[in-house]
Formats: sequence, structure tokens, C-alpha cells
Amino acid sequence: MVSITLSIPDETRQRMKHFPEMNWSGFVRKSIEEKARQLEELEPLRRQLREERPLTEWALRLQHSGRKGRLEALRKKGLV
Repeated sequence: MVSITLSIPDETRQRMKHFPEMNWSGFVRKSIEEKARQLEELEPLRRQLREERPLTEWALRLQHSGRKGRLEALRKKGLV
């Protein structure tokens, strides 16, 4: 197992000392493991979003170009 060193504010350290029964090292280890697992689960979605980015940007450009001049056209028709 690898060891890491964390820096925390003095105030936080003092608060932690009020709970000596708490295994802070174990808590931090489990928190890191859980967060890493969550990020691994999200990775396929992030990959898919990256792959779909060109299509999404194209769709947005198409939508914006379709709306261009729409407000002025509606004003001319007296609908706005």
C-alpha cells in the first residue's frame, strides 16, 4: 500500500482531535476509493460525450442558423 501526505488547515486538525475514536486515515482512504470508483463508472459517458461533441456542435450551429432572422420575420408579420 502506498502512503500519501495531506495538508489540512490547523483549524480542521483541531476539530479532528475532538474525535480521537474516528479513524481519519481509514475514512480518507475509503472516500478516495469511492470517488475513484464513481469516476471510473462515469468514464464511458465522458468518452461518449467527447465522441459526440462534433455532432452536438453541428446541431447547435444548425439550430442557431435556423433561428437567425426569425425574430425580425415575426416582427414584420406583427406577431411580436
